[in-house]
Amino acid sequence: MFNIYVYAKTLMIIREKAMQELKLITKDKVKIAVNYYNNRRGRAVIIAPGWFMTKDSKSFKEISEFFSQYADVFAMDFRGHGRSSGFYTFTSKEILDILTVTDYAHKTYNDIYLVGFSLGAAIVIEAATKRDYVKKIIAISAPAEFSKIENQMWRKEAWIPTLQKCELKRWFSIRPGNINGKKVNPVDIIQKVKAPTLFLAGEKDPTVFNWHTQSLYEKAVCKKDYELFENCSHAEDLFIQDRDKFIKLCVDWLFSE
Repeated sequence: MFNIYVYAKTLMIIREKAMQELKLITKDKVKIAVNYYNNRRGRAVIIAPGWFMTKDSKSFKEISEFFSQYADVFAMDFRGHGRSSGFYTFTSKEILDILTVTDYAHKTYNDIYLVGFSLGAAIVIEAATKRDYVKKIIAISAPAEFSKIENQMWRKEAWIPTLQKCELKRWFSIRPGNINGKKVNPVDIIQKVKAPTLFLAGEKDPTVFNWHTQSLYEKAVCKKDYELFENCSHAEDLFIQDRDKFIKLCVDWLFSE
């Protein structure tokens, strides 16, 4: 049984270890900021937050510190977010960001795992079709198509978690760009993904309804699994609202043989 007290003490120890911020440059000259947790684990997890979230958000720091118990971690800010430069293009150009991080990590690590949240999950799926060294994926609240995202922000399942995660420094760091750029729909490419993929969704997700993730799971031809979190909402909220289940599923999927 997962012990939250032991987990909290472990996080305190991990926080004392060195965490280095990297600055990587994409092919289109955007600077991508990455928190690198190097505990010499011999394998790497790359964490890709969604729209309006950053590597330095409280929940993503906790997620990064958790994964760093099992692998070295690269937690990134996509363009237009946090300490990265540029403007966010809602998955049109962010593929360049994650490939820059994965290629950098692959210079040191053979085993690369990708964990994406919301639009970050859409980008992770696309990245896996372009890099065959990706070993495993976790796609959390992944949209099937950007144009079909519901985003019902007036529902309590949306605005209550948003208020609970209020971080003014993060909010002021977000720089949206062109939302109308050409996008790759995950549903159109999911059959190209060869890496084993775990799909996670929230039953009460008001932003990306869980049918999105369910449809991606059904169309995927790789080794796969799907888990619906009852009474949970969107993306990192699965970690916040049902931490024990989230941790167990992720550990079992990524690190069990």
